[in-house]
Amino acid sequence: MKKTLFSKRMWLMLIATLLIFGGVLGMQWYGGKKMNEFMDNMPVQTVTVTAAEAGSAQWRSELNSVGTLVAIRGAELATEVPGTVENILFDNGAMVQAGDIIMTLNSAPDRAELKALEAAQELAAIEMRRAKKLLDQRNISKSELDQRASQLDQARARVAAQQARIDQKTLRAPYSGRLGIRRFNVGDYVRTGDTIIELQALDRLYVNFSLPEQYSRQIKVGMTVTTRVQALDNEAFEGVITAISPIIDRDTRNVSLQATLDNREDMLRPGMFARLSLPLGDATEQVVVPQTAIAYRPYGNSVYVIQGEGEQLSVSQRFVTLGDTRGDMIAIEKGLEPGERIVTSALLKLDSGVPIKIDNTIQPNSSLTPQPDNG
Repeated sequence: MKKTLFSKRMWLMLIATLLIFGGVLGMQWYGGKKMNEFMDNMPVQTVTVTAAEAGSAQWRSELNSVGTLVAIRGAELATEVPGTVENILFDNGAMVQAGDIIMTLNSAPDRAELKALEAAQELAAIEMRRAKKLLDQRNISKSELDQRASQLDQARARVAAQQARIDQKTLRAPYSGRLGIRRFNVGDYVRTGDTIIELQALDRLYVNFSLPEQYSRQIKVGMTVTTRVQALDNEAFEGVITAISPIIDRDTRNVSLQATLDNREDMLRPGMFARLSLPLGDATEQVVVPQTAIAYRPYGNSVYVIQGEGEQLSVSQRFVTLGDTRGDMIAIEKGLEPGERIVTSALLKLDSGVPIKIDNTIQPNSSLTPQPDNG
């Protein structure tokens, strides 16, 4: 009797448990169904975007790099001997010509010594002339004349050596160029090798840069390179490659190059940072769009092409193959045709079929030569 009663209770508990689980699962299924219906019926929000047409342009393939401007001739001028600064014959930042006197050290004691040596030289010359007359009269031997000649040569050598010491206290420009800012004033004591001032020849400048080794066979001396200097609002300066390193850097696998720039307008300065572009091959027709139109994704790059007319606009995602860049623009090698309208902003909010509204009041930058914002 008890066993039968226990079995009935077990069955009742099992049925109750099944009913509870069934009710929970049913509620979850019903709630999920209603949520899906709500999401399906919820209106898709219209996204406000900017738009542009894919353009067409003649572009040459080019290599890009960065570099530094250096002087073709630049030096830190110093005196060869120590001394006290006596005269400064230049202004800071002045242009000088080769041979111009820049500064002199006190040479008064050396000049006094020079006068004494010149007097001794003159005496040796007089004795030499007298000895010649005596030899003609056979009053002295040839060896005595030779001795007088040797004494005269020694006197002349001492005068020349003293004059050289005086000349070493005069600092001259070794070539034409622009001076820097002096580091000494009149009355300062200068030691041998102390830098007095910098001198830079600025009529032409080098720009040193490098490119990956795979392009080494395409690069030749004489090729034109365009240099843009950020400090001068990215103004372009044309130059010519004048030197190519014969070795490849084993750490970077780059080849070092040097181009020469004309700087007769005196705008460039050594040490400036530069961006360089080196055209390769012939120009070809390219489809170009603003770089802001590209949606970069791990599974591929794409653009959003605008579909529809009037106010009934939507977008369709289209995968593209990217090419070279120029400033704010990028070439599309495959996947887009000139004249097609594309979205240029708010890409993260888009997907295929999303409705859009175009507002081009504020457009993203789309310049081939963008300028820095100094404001």
